[in-house]
Amino acid sequence: MSEVATDRAAAAGFHLMAKPSGPACNLDCTYCFYLEKEALHDVRSTRRMSDEVLDAYVRQTIAATPADQPVLFAWQGGEPTLLGLPFYRRALALQQRYAGGRAVENSFQTNGTLIDEDWARFLSDNGFLVGLSLDGPQDIHDHHRRYRSGAPSHHLVMAALERLQRHGVAYNVLACVDRNSSRYPQKTYGWLKAQGVEYIQFTPVVERIAGPAYAAAGLTLEGPSGNEGGGIAPFSVKPREWGRFLTTVFDEWRRKDVGKVFVMNFEWTLAALVGAPGVVCVHQPECGRALVVEHDGAVYSCDHFVYPEYRLGDLTREPLAGMIESARQREFGTAKRETLPVECRTCPQLDLCWGGCPKHRFLPSRDGKGLNWLCQGYLHYLDHARPWLEMAAALLAAGRDPREIMTRRQPSSLPL
Repeated sequence: MSEVATDRAAAAGFHLMAKPSGPACNLDCTYCFYLEKEALHDVRSTRRMSDEVLDAYVRQTIAATPADQPVLFAWQGGEPTLLGLPFYRRALALQQRYAGGRAVENSFQTNGTLIDEDWARFLSDNGFLVGLSLDGPQDIHDHHRRYRSGAPSHHLVMAALERLQRHGVAYNVLACVDRNSSRYPQKTYGWLKAQGVEYIQFTPVVERIAGPAYAAAGLTLEGPSGNEGGGIAPFSVKPREWGRFLTTVFDEWRRKDVGKVFVMNFEWTLAALVGAPGVVCVHQPECGRALVVEHDGAVYSCDHFVYPEYRLGDLTREPLAGMIESARQREFGTAKRETLPVECRTCPQLDLCWGGCPKHRFLPSRDGKGLNWLCQGYLHYLDHARPWLEMAAALLAAGRDPREIMTRRQPSSLPL
């Protein structure tokens, strides 16, 4: 899935995620929304970013990044390790050639199954921030994350985690929360802590069954423009269960782990409260600054909007800056705010939620604009967590340790 290293990306003027292997992956995860994008590509073409596209991605990303900001490169898939280490060594050489001494940062989202000693050493030596997809203990992880043969993947991901830790690689864990895993918040969070994981991001799995238009394109899942879908996909997390999952984990974190474990979902809420950078695009008023380039050079508005109607152009033929600042992409970004339903506009948690991801706004609303499927869940979590995080923000503003919230039975206003 797609939100690795969002804390680094938030401070930049834009974020262009690369899919160097396209939708190609060695796993066949049941809930994956990207594997089926294979249907959108020419079956005769290879799922491998060419040297021409790689050069354009590196060169144009550097050129389009403001001079006072680090240049951010994000590698994802599919599974980006399928391209092998020589590809990324070429990428680093190009970064060095074009950067002119500017600061460059690389992030990498992987299922971990191919991370051997050489990979771990390379990622460590070159300062990559790695997002490792790991849903929890074996029974939870392997429920969906298997090979096409049905073989499990958990043991290989655990071997990758051990190598990343041993080599001192900066990493976080991206744990997908689906209908099954949402039932086990304490089990999942407690197990991840026991593995020494300090940075965790929980990502809700929400997809719909494709209606006629998207099915005709060879897709089984409904795209964001569709309104004829066949209902919610059976693996999607239910709204209330998403809220309960976050709230249960929050209570455990608040009582025991503030300052020791960093759950990005909570960090984003706190950042929004104090007006700091680092809030994920899902919970910003507008979006449109996090684009994606496919292996063939095609640029799309967003990782979750890789469909023909959201294609902006070709990186090898058009300037990246022009696509980022195009009227079409600006309209895509501002539409998030402009299409907020009345339920959101009158919600007391609007300033922390902002309606969530536009792809998930398909529930009927009173004014017909579309309410987020996860609305009930976000509201449940934010109603519960906000007083505690406001207290933490007040402690920070007063120059005090926010870990003090762990000793309180209920949130309160300062002075304490």
